[in-house]
Amino acid sequence: MEGFARTAAAIAARPGKLDKVELLAAYFRSLGDEDLASAARFFSGKPFGAREQLTLSLGGRAIVRVARRLWEFDDAALSAAYRASGDLGSALGALARPPRDAMLLHETPTPAWLSQRLREIAAAGGKHAAVRRENLLERILRAASEPAIAAYTVKVITGELRIGLREGFVLDAIATAFHAGAASVRHAARACGDVGEVALAAKHGNLDAIHVAYGAAIGFMLASPIPYGDAYPALRGHTWHLEDKYDGIRAQAHVGDGRVRLFSRTLNDVTASYPEIAQALRGTERNAIFDGEIVAMRGGRALPFRLLQARLQRKSVDEALLAEIPLVYAVFDLLALGDDLLIEEPLRDRRTRLEQILPSSERLVPAPYAVLRDGGAALVNEAFAAARERGNEGLVLKRSDSPYAPGRRGKWWLKLKRELATLDVVVVAVEWGHGKRAQVLSDYTFAVAGPGGAPLAIGKAFSGLTDAEIAELTPWFLGHRLPPERKRPKARSHEIPVEPKIVLEVAFDVVQESDLHESGFALRFPRIVRIRDDKPPDRIDTLERVRELYRESSLVKT
Repeated sequence: MEGFARTAAAIAARPGKLDKVELLAAYFRSLGDEDLASAARFFSGKPFGAREQLTLSLGGRAIVRVARRLWEFDDAALSAAYRASGDLGSALGALARPPRDAMLLHETPTPAWLSQRLREIAAAGGKHAAVRRENLLERILRAASEPAIAAYTVKVITGELRIGLREGFVLDAIATAFHAGAASVRHAARACGDVGEVALAAKHGNLDAIHVAYGAAIGFMLASPIPYGDAYPALRGHTWHLEDKYDGIRAQAHVGDGRVRLFSRTLNDVTASYPEIAQALRGTERNAIFDGEIVAMRGGRALPFRLLQARLQRKSVDEALLAEIPLVYAVFDLLALGDDLLIEEPLRDRRTRLEQILPSSERLVPAPYAVLRDGGAALVNEAFAAARERGNEGLVLKRSDSPYAPGRRGKWWLKLKRELATLDVVVVAVEWGHGKRAQVLSDYTFAVAGPGGAPLAIGKAFSGLTDAEIAELTPWFLGHRLPPERKRPKARSHEIPVEPKIVLEVAFDVVQESDLHESGFALRFPRIVRIRDDKPPDRIDTLERVRELYRESSLVKT
């Protein structure tokens, strides 16, 4: 990993894309096949190939625990190192040193060696799996006791390189290193989802042999938000598909070679949680990849998202749960059919193919859409109101000529929502930020007034304020800290309790019941609207107001 760390550090020091690509291409050319495949994946932020479907199950606490055992540092040293760098890899790299009980045989880590150790960690199972994982991690960190190697080894494990390198740069470096066409490299990567496999194919001139990899999830295309209003200039001059924005679980379905797999937005396999959807998809006559939303629905009307929560991360679902909440997979895109990847085709053609291939079933429906040609705000807002009446969140507007851009949020797809309401809340705890916000307190836990006026936490937000506002609030919070024993009952370990005096206005999408906070509720997708300097803490919204909003939203959507 010495060459990997040296290259990563050099890339981080170069601001220009071309310099980054050239450095990475030179490194790729220097590697053998096994190291090349592993290094390409690592630089893309992925420890494994897409077909492997492995999970490390290694959290930050376990990494710190093993590192502390080897390198003998205390909490103060770790906090100072983390505050200076903003990420765990750099912090632990600064504390790394040869362990006192160094072994006679020292292993020299390479990308392929590290990849194999990580596979062994992912494969660890059974009663003592956690112990075995930590023993393997200790072996890795022993071999990576040099500060730079330790830092980038931990960054690979956590998937946070933080060197200004996007996967597109990695693909460009592969094309440059092996004199392959950039378009061919990108198409192969989209088809198989494994940059390591693509690097090997480019090296050996076999890019044309890469076909769609069923079971390897493709990054989801995302929509950019636009505000609800009286005019929508972004829509002018184009034809758009107007679809309801469902309040469900985004799911990508792979039907390939007799097997069905469902992937969540985080690309995790969630097939076991939705067996009735998987069963319905088995009626598909050809191999295909679909994109859509799993929605709780009864009588053609969407039900509240909270009814879906019982299914999240379920390993098995009994008959009672299947019968309790009827689910529908509303399919709105077709990404592949047979050996053909369709993501570069226009949406209008993908939708035509989708309606030809999707099997008819009460569990599977093509998501309805309307076509808008240079329509004004009145038509959009009318469609928005109709979507809300059907129990959905709002609208998604998709250009009919749009390709499917995995993992990207641009102007091809737009989403139109309106917040349910806003609440005036008070900040009760803060946390240090991450990355470029590591030096400021940017994560705020906030509360509403409970019985007797006592603040009861209801959520956490870290978006909405400007960098200047956060920088100004940080010294105030530091000067108004409360002693640790004043932490709220359900506080996170890194929370700093503060005097409840800063009032914020917070917008959100949904109120839902939750055990995470003392109030018994949580706000879905909270966003800070502004600091309410004009409102004293004793005038914030109450728990009763939250209950009213919860009841109102339940009535609207049930």
